[in-house]
Amino acid sequence: MISTKNLIYQTLFIILISSFSFGCKPKPMLLKANELQAIGRTLLDDENNLELITSAAHFSFTFEGKNCKIFAFLTDSTAHNYLQYELDGVYQKRLRINGNENAPIIIEAEKEGTHSVTIYKATEAHTGPIFISGIEGQNIKPLKNKETPLIEFIGNSITCGAAADTSEYPCNTGFYHDQHNAYMAYGPRTARALGLDFVLSSVSGIGIYRTWNMESPNMPDVFETIDFQVNGTRKWHFKKINPTIVSIALGTNDSSYGDGVNPRTPFDSKLFTDRYIMFVKQVKDHYPSAKIALLSSPMVRGENEVVFQNCLLEVKSAIDKLYPNDTPIALHFFKSMQATGCSGHPNVEEHQLMAEQVIPFFKEML
Repeated sequence: MISTKNLIYQTLFIILISSFSFGCKPKPMLLKANELQAIGRTLLDDENNLELITSAAHFSFTFEGKNCKIFAFLTDSTAHNYLQYELDGVYQKRLRINGNENAPIIIEAEKEGTHSVTIYKATEAHTGPIFISGIEGQNIKPLKNKETPLIEFIGNSITCGAAADTSEYPCNTGFYHDQHNAYMAYGPRTARALGLDFVLSSVSGIGIYRTWNMESPNMPDVFETIDFQVNGTRKWHFKKINPTIVSIALGTNDSSYGDGVNPRTPFDSKLFTDRYIMFVKQVKDHYPSAKIALLSSPMVRGENEVVFQNCLLEVKSAIDKLYPNDTPIALHFFKSMQATGCSGHPNVEEHQLMAEQVIPFFKEML
């Protein structure tokens, strides 16, 4: 006969087992930033925080359950910046990071289960880095980088996806990066359509030999630094990636008439062509096996468009002669457009039109 005492113990044991079987969830795990496999210009700081630097720098992970927490921060308490993300392969939205807040970002799924997330930096290097210290969730795991070809898009504000997204801040409101949307720029759209991974190496206002309103700096000046800063001390290690294709879309800002404040000399086609040839050689030194594509600009129109295209033809001719054993330089001339994003930039819908133009072009290169 079972004693009352033993019966109580058995009952408590059954309740305890039932609670573990049906009621309790596993404790959340912390995925450290140094376990993430990031693509783009990133680095780990002295405390092993992941520093997302360039436009659309990204990483992926999986978690179980309905939500996870991302611990992101800025070092400037007065600043703000933006991430954006995909959940289970579907784009969701931008996420604002405020420098004076420490609360984690919560990613919510509609249903329980195993979910994949890819986090992107929505803004360019010059808006400052976003730091990731870790991610918390059930059975959380980093995803390995895709074993697919990679394309690097070198360019200016258009390539950044700058001034394109007015869904939260209309034009002429907020700060410059409040309308950035790197995910929706033509480069990432093109890469996703072709099943490629991608890197954006782009700076608003930059050109081959001058900026949109000043005579310096230029992309060759800043390309070697991780954050595209003039006289930057942190150098980018180009061997971290091995692009199959490098797309260069520069020249819009060289052709600019300036801001009407700083002195502006007329566009120098010889200087532009000579500097462009030097920059392509600089790129080929880093990526000797990559195929190179030169793109024009949909924002350069009229006589300037003809001059610009002739310059690119000269660059192609010179590089093909210098590297006769390499794949010839590929050229794509965008159809000109009257862009309707902020300050004359393409908006997110017009980036889609640009992507539709170059998808077959890059597909043929592959």
